[in-house]
Amino acid sequence: MPVQANSDRAFQSAKIHTELAAEYFYRGQLDVAIEEVNEALKAQSNYALAYNVLGLINMTLNEDSKALDNFERAIRLAPRNSEIRNNYGWFLCQRFSQRMDQAIDHFMMAAKDPLYATPEMSYTNAGICETKRQNYTEAKVFLQKALSLKSNYAPAAIGLIDIDFQRGNLADAKSKLALFLQNNTQTAESLLMAIKIEQAMGNQLAAESYIFQLQKHFPESKETAMVREGRMR
Repeated sequence: MPVQANSDRAFQSAKIHTELAAEYFYRGQLDVAIEEVNEALKAQSNYALAYNVLGLINMTLNEDSKALDNFERAIRLAPRNSEIRNNYGWFLCQRFSQRMDQAIDHFMMAAKDPLYATPEMSYTNAGICETKRQNYTEAKVFLQKALSLKSNYAPAAIGLIDIDFQRGNLADAKSKLALFLQNNTQTAESLLMAIKIEQAMGNQLAAESYIFQLQKHFPESKETAMVREGRMR
């Protein structure tokens, strides 16, 4: 078989196994996802997207050192891949507060890539990370930019509501969330936001109602796990 044919076959195998790994990852089947990533890397050891998925798996398992290595390897192999930059930025934002500026840089490189299909995601991630370090003005700019690109993008809308919540503007946060819920399908994120607002306002019965809805409709979500484990901040 010609060398080019072998190379194409290896690439296709790596691509398919990586796509399967991503599907299993998002279903929470991490063991199977790892197996698929390993198959992808057997087929092509320098396939950047496989290291990207492996980084996400490591992050979920709190294997931060491994995640850092795999995201950085993915970036070295595919420096122009905006999906990888977005994921790496999110990892840095969540796990390395001292590298927040670097995380924002990765989000902006992804968001400004004309070939990137979901720039609203990177702008939203940048907004969430700026909120995390209480840079609320900058956060609002990023989140509003995300909504200008996709007006019904729930994570950005919830991000803006979270700014009101973080600032202690609970009545504003509650009214904006009520408006959001009138016009959008409930998500795990919106229900978690509702729980946080109601608890902060001392409305425990309302909070418990939202907790019930979250557990009923999104039992496997990270938001449900956060409520169950008492880590909602």
